[in-house]
Amino acid sequence: MTTSPSLCLQPVRAASGQLKLPGSKSISNRVLLLAALADGLTQLDGLLDSDDTRVMLAALGQLGVRVEQEGTDRARIRGNCPFTAQSAELFLGNAGTAFRPLTAALAMMGGDYRLSGVPRMHERPIGDLVDALVALGADVSYLGNPGYPPLAIGQGDIRTDKPVRVKGSVSSQFLTALLMAAPIHASRAAADVTIEVDGELISKPYISITLNLMAKFGVQVQREDWRRFVIPAGSRYTSPGNIAIEGDASTASYFMALGAIGGGPVHILGAGSDSMQGDMAFADVVQEMGATVVRHPDSIEVSGPRVAQGEKLKAFDRDFNLIPDAAMTAAAMAMYADGPCTLRNIGSWRVKETDRIHAMHTELQKLGAQVESGPDWLRVTPIASSGWKSASIETYDDHRMAMCFSLAAFGPVPVTILDPDCVSKTFPDYFSVFRELVRA
Repeated sequence: MTTSPSLCLQPVRAASGQLKLPGSKSISNRVLLLAALADGLTQLDGLLDSDDTRVMLAALGQLGVRVEQEGTDRARIRGNCPFTAQSAELFLGNAGTAFRPLTAALAMMGGDYRLSGVPRMHERPIGDLVDALVALGADVSYLGNPGYPPLAIGQGDIRTDKPVRVKGSVSSQFLTALLMAAPIHASRAAADVTIEVDGELISKPYISITLNLMAKFGVQVQREDWRRFVIPAGSRYTSPGNIAIEGDASTASYFMALGAIGGGPVHILGAGSDSMQGDMAFADVVQEMGATVVRHPDSIEVSGPRVAQGEKLKAFDRDFNLIPDAAMTAAAMAMYADGPCTLRNIGSWRVKETDRIHAMHTELQKLGAQVESGPDWLRVTPIASSGWKSASIETYDDHRMAMCFSLAAFGPVPVTILDPDCVSKTFPDYFSVFRELVRA
């Protein structure tokens, strides 16, 4: 594949049309692992084709899971638990949705495994998950800096006679990893497996996705508020046969924004009011900013002001704890608001593909916005019509930075996106679809 060092976006004035979302990354990587752990054959339709799913598929193949792919969005997986490969060296890129759950699953099974990723993955914390696994009797050790990948996993002695505690304030993926791995032990245990959350649990909608998908594979988790989760003894994953994967709701946020700032209507197919994904709540955000939203069970239509003609969105001051990924889109939309916009409770941005608070602060300023930020908040004062600056936007090898700043094309000056191919993490065709929807 040829790569582009930069992409210059000329100013555009309007957006409308229809698109089909790629499959959800959150659902795709969860379902790939669940299918690999389940008894029987599972067919996955609508599977996301991206860097993150490719590293998960490659890892499962190395672990001895039988995977048959048909085209780019369908796969058949014959589950086997424990995995036949008792040793492997797995490279997982910068895919947290692959690294964290695989760490827990392999630690529960035991063996001789090495897990690594790109340099940024080795800067993303995993200590809270490792602490919980070690407390269960797993053998997990650090190969570099304590608290961070890469990891070595050995043959542990799992004990679940008492609850295991995991911190919930850094990443919900730690709890997701423990929940998905628990049935590996529960299937042969005489007692329930109990997981308790220490402190505040962030990004609860992502835990809802995990519980929903586990139920589709036959494991019903008993949830007591968001503090205690019980996996009954004897729980075992069984294939549901076929799984249809929803379109990605986080990706939908960029196209909701296109409809909201480019007039629309933009009709987004693949996820709607029936979605299990919390990021569909971003529709409420664009509606409160002045967009018109029409919801359907599996699609959504958005239309709104035309900011290129001087119309404004309504400013906001919101807590984005529940939708941190889609919140980045709101920060980009703030450039076109009628007053300062404040994003609160976004501390998880600090440990994502990059430090997203720092990155968003830096790049918005390049375009002419006034920006303030703190440990878990960001405030953006919109750009005056005469204050726009043409800029080259660093993307920090973060797909969401590239997609968010495509929205700057509705300003009056050219904007250059550096390393636009970083969108391959979740949506390799993003800029092609973007071009089809916008008009000068």
